[in-house]
Amino acid sequence: MSGLGLGWSLKNLLRRRLRTALSVAGIAISAAMLVDMVMLSGGIEQSFAELLLARGYQIRLTPKGTLPFDTEATISRAGRLIEAVRRDSAVEAAGAVLGTSLYGVTSDSLVTLFGYGIEPDAQALYTVESGSDLESADTLGVLLSVPAATLLRARIGDTVRLVGRLDPQVVTAGRHRNLVVRGIVRWVYDYRGQPSVGAVLTVIQTLAGQREGDRASLLMVKVRDDGASESVVERLRAAFPQLEVSSVADLVRHFKQRLVYFRQLAYILASMSLAVTVLLIGTLLTITVNERLGEIATLRAIGISRSTVIREVLAEGAALTLIGSVLGVCLGLVAARYLDGILTSFPGLPAAFSFFVPRRESLTLAAIVLLATGAVAALYPAWLASRAPIAATLRAEAT
Repeated sequence: MSGLGLGWSLKNLLRRRLRTALSVAGIAISAAMLVDMVMLSGGIEQSFAELLLARGYQIRLTPKGTLPFDTEATISRAGRLIEAVRRDSAVEAAGAVLGTSLYGVTSDSLVTLFGYGIEPDAQALYTVESGSDLESADTLGVLLSVPAATLLRARIGDTVRLVGRLDPQVVTAGRHRNLVVRGIVRWVYDYRGQPSVGAVLTVIQTLAGQREGDRASLLMVKVRDDGASESVVERLRAAFPQLEVSSVADLVRHFKQRLVYFRQLAYILASMSLAVTVLLIGTLLTITVNERLGEIATLRAIGISRSTVIREVLAEGAALTLIGSVLGVCLGLVAARYLDGILTSFPGLPAAFSFFVPRRESLTLAAIVLLATGAVAALYPAWLASRAPIAATLRAEAT
């Protein structure tokens, strides 16, 4: 005889609707946890790499033993170093960046800001949202983030007063500049709500009191061909042994080491979700098979083969898993968005960074693992159904 069809499996599940609904809900929760953990395990690295490559600059040079903006250490004679880097034929662009604390003057107080000294022609730190960008020789212009513009009560075209160091004795400005707001920008590495300003490198160096040393926090390098970035890194390391030369791959590896506990947590919770899924499906199908042993024995007696019975029980497990997984993916995406908002609110994390990145590859992997788990969970109930003794079962049912 031919197979009974998927309709038979669905009919069996609908016989105990409340029990099936509770099982599907449990599978959906487990599937949501698995989806979130798969997104977390690979999403951190992808998000960080995309953040670093936001403007295509693949290499960073920093003071020895540090990462970009990791400490207050600076590079001396930055201009000379940049010129040497640009002489490499594989380098498309290179620029220096100085990060420092500044103050902005309002009508009644001083507000703390973070200042970026940039070379506008070679920058990978911001995107202009309104207004215009700076010119390389524009020593009178400034770019503001939205939080900075709010604190300073400034709009495009307004003049703002920036202060460098304060004299601790009288709390007066040691260095200050009046600059015109050219544009409102989004700084790639800013954390949420960070008030930041940017001006050409020489202006920020002067405000920070570092103009004499021509200092920078890091140098950023853009290579013409992505495939040549590693060879350029090796040449730069040989040419500048006093600096830390890191490619995006190096920085991602360092970042992974710092956040290794997130991956460990993801693996543990994903394993727990799979174990819960196996127990739910296995328990439900075992109970269902035991309740229907008489029906299964009758089907076997009229010619239904063992393989057909096994296929139907496996199909029942697959149907449970499929329904629960579809609901679980939707629930997981909603939960991931909520959890991502919590985690990215930690101080010091860039606002553009994400912990949970929904990728087609990760969602496909989660779906395959869930379906395989449902099949494995149904193996024992399927074996139990196929091994039921026909005569003894029918006799027990009759009595």
